[in-house]
Amino acid sequence: MIKSKILISVLVLGLGLSSTSYADVAEQDRIIGQAKQVLVEMMASPDQSIPEELLAKCKAIAIYPFVLKGGFLIAGRYGKGVVLKRDKKTGEWGPVTFSTIAGASAGLQAGIQATDLVLIFLNNKGLESLLNSKITLGGDIALSVGPVGRASEISTDFFLRSMIVSYSRSRGLFAGLALNGAVVMPDNGADESYYGKRLSASELLSLDSTSIKPTSKDLIDALNQYSLNWQKRQSLKVKK
Repeated sequence: MIKSKILISVLVLGLGLSSTSYADVAEQDRIIGQAKQVLVEMMASPDQSIPEELLAKCKAIAIYPFVLKGGFLIAGRYGKGVVLKRDKKTGEWGPVTFSTIAGASAGLQAGIQATDLVLIFLNNKGLESLLNSKITLGGDIALSVGPVGRASEISTDFFLRSMIVSYSRSRGLFAGLALNGAVVMPDNGADESYYGKRLSASELLSLDSTSIKPTSKDLIDALNQYSLNWQKRQSLKVKK
């Protein structure tokens, strides 16, 4: 247990250092493009996709393409991704902000595996914790595996009792990913590099659609389309 905590502390320290360095804008564009690809591919399966109702009702989403797990000396996981918030009034998705995830695993591993990860924030508590500093999944915030099926109907109780639900896939398949103890935090350096000015993650997610950069528009359009699909189905049900 103590060894695990030490490994996590080392990884979190690395996150803090990386968040203060200014990554090249091309890297942020690549992460956004990969995030969009992960979302579209995950949503492509009618039976195993993220329910569109979640995307139409949730508070925010975090997408981490290629979370690396494993290693020869230290077993752990690390990835970079984006966080987007849904506007409460319009229901549309706003500008991206960048984020990192890292955590230690017990024991040594002889290889490295890449997993795509999506976290969906169902209430404000988890999102506010992330924006203010960082959150430890399974520690600060309860985490559960989300339901699947694009047209799945989700009870109101599910939104009330769940904080964050996760979806992950490895090698093109949906798969479980041990996330307890993983630390998620804003990447302020990437944000400043991408937008060309210093704004907190909270400030960025509060901006309106006029602040959306062209390179993130495809991702945001995809999210808006999935949310709209669910709304259209609801309208058809009412008409019947």
